[in-house]
Amino acid sequence: MTHTGTGTDWGKAHFEAIYNCPDPRRYFSTLQPLEYQIPHHGQAVFRALADTLQRHRGDRPPLRVVDLCCSYGLNAALLNHHVTLDDLYHRYTATGPDAPEGDRLAHADRTFYAARRRPGAARVTGIDAAEHAVGYAVAAELLDDGFAENLEADAASPELCRALAGTDLITVTGGVGYITARTFARLFDCVTAPPWVAAFVLRTVSYRPVSALLARAGLVTERLTTRTFRQRRFADDAERRAAFDALAARGLTVGGKEADGFYHAELYVSRPAADVAALPLAQLLPVF
Repeated sequence: MTHTGTGTDWGKAHFEAIYNCPDPRRYFSTLQPLEYQIPHHGQAVFRALADTLQRHRGDRPPLRVVDLCCSYGLNAALLNHHVTLDDLYHRYTATGPDAPEGDRLAHADRTFYAARRRPGAARVTGIDAAEHAVGYAVAAELLDDGFAENLEADAASPELCRALAGTDLITVTGGVGYITARTFARLFDCVTAPPWVAAFVLRTVSYRPVSALLARAGLVTERLTTRTFRQRRFADDAERRAAFDALAARGLTVGGKEADGFYHAELYVSRPAADVAALPLAQLLPVF
């Protein structure tokens, strides 16, 4: 996830230096001590949603997924391959004189992921303002298409619009707050029919502007009420205080959630009304 500087800042520590490197090693080595884990939660949720969509599609071509704020293709790696987030931490924090980097690592990753490809893998298009990160994800063949575009600042390019046609599912694990309803509006200008949208959103951020935009596009948004999801530890006391202040301003308490020292995210899933009526969220994701 890349901080574009256009959304709400709400006191988070800045990690811009790790989001646009030639490869993901610095990203993982920086976030591992903070126990960054939201992609692990996203893996289970996105696979469940993708499996449901695929069952309802029958024999149509592979599911088309768009990952917003895709960074180095982490969500695509976890969605489409027999790997865990811990596997990726181990792979990208390895050190030593023989550890590949840059183009060599991208080449090695193509072999690594090809050997672990899940049957029926989705076709994933990634969007992120960080051109090096997107380029790496494309070179490693984690993304089928990658676009280094900032939809907060500009409309989608004609090439991106063509790639978005036929999208079945939009995913985002960390971008809402840095991206706003403006990005979603520009995406929905390109899609041929409203796709499902699954977003993990920190509790410090209101999702209401995005859900209102999605409602105008014909989608009903449900929030999973049974739990929240840890994102990562607070980087320092200043970040914790800023988060607590932001939560208080939203009328939210931290007991049983951020009081444990972690940011917590909520899951929102937006679908056409007929899909919600046929399969409410509690039945769609019964184990969460």
